[in-house]
Amino acid sequence: MTQFGDLKTENGLKALNDYLGDRSYIEGFAPSQSDVSAFEDIGKLPSDKFFHVLRWYNQIASFGSEKSKLPGEKKAVTKSAPAPAAEDEDEDEDIDLFGSDDEEQDAEAARVREERLAAYAAKKSAKPGPIAKSQIMLDVKPWDDETDMKALEDCVRTVQMDGLVWGASKLQPLAYGINKLSILCTVEDAKVSVDDLTEKIEAFEDYVQSVDVAAFNKV
Repeated sequence: MTQFGDLKTENGLKALNDYLGDRSYIEGFAPSQSDVSAFEDIGKLPSDKFFHVLRWYNQIASFGSEKSKLPGEKKAVTKSAPAPAAEDEDEDEDIDLFGSDDEEQDAEAARVREERLAAYAAKKSAKPGPIAKSQIMLDVKPWDDETDMKALEDCVRTVQMDGLVWGASKLQPLAYGINKLSILCTVEDAKVSVDDLTEKIEAFEDYVQSVDVAAFNKV
C-alpha cells in the first residue's frame, strides 16, 4: 500500500495531495478504513493550498461517527524516517574498495528495469487515454437576504469555459433568512481550473460574496 511521510508536515501533505490529484480515495473507488487512518493521522482541517487533500478530508469528515463502519482494515499510511544506523567502530574494515559481483548484478538489474519502464511509459503515452472529468458542487453565497438569487444564478450560468457544463441547482438555507445557491457542474480537468472558475463567479461582486467547493468527485 502507498505510504506517505508524516501527514502533520508540509511534505507529507504535499505527497498526499499529489496522490489524490487523480484519485478519490486512498485505496480503490470507495471510502475505506485506509481513508480513516489517513484522516486521523492528519488530525485537523488541512490548508486550502492542498486542494485535493481538503476535498478528500471534508468528504471523509462527512461520515461522522459512521467512519468506523467503513469497510476494510486500518493500515498505516505514514512512513517514519528510518533511524540512523549505529556507527561501527571498525567501519573502515567494512569498506569494499573494489565492489562485488552482487553489486554489479544489482546495477545491471536496475538498468534493465529502467529500460523496461521507459519503454512501457512510451508505449502508454502513445495511446490516448480517457478524458479526465470531475463533478463539482459549488456553494455560491450572496451578500444578504435581499440579493436577487434568480439574477445571481443567471450570472453564474453565463460563465462559459471550454470543458465546463452546468447542471442542476437549488437554493439552500444559510443563516438569518439568507439562502445560498448550490449548483452542480462537470468539468474536464485538463481544461478547467477550479480556481479560475470560482474567480469568474466571484467577479459578479453585486451579487456574490464568496464561492466554496462543497463536493468534488472524479467521474
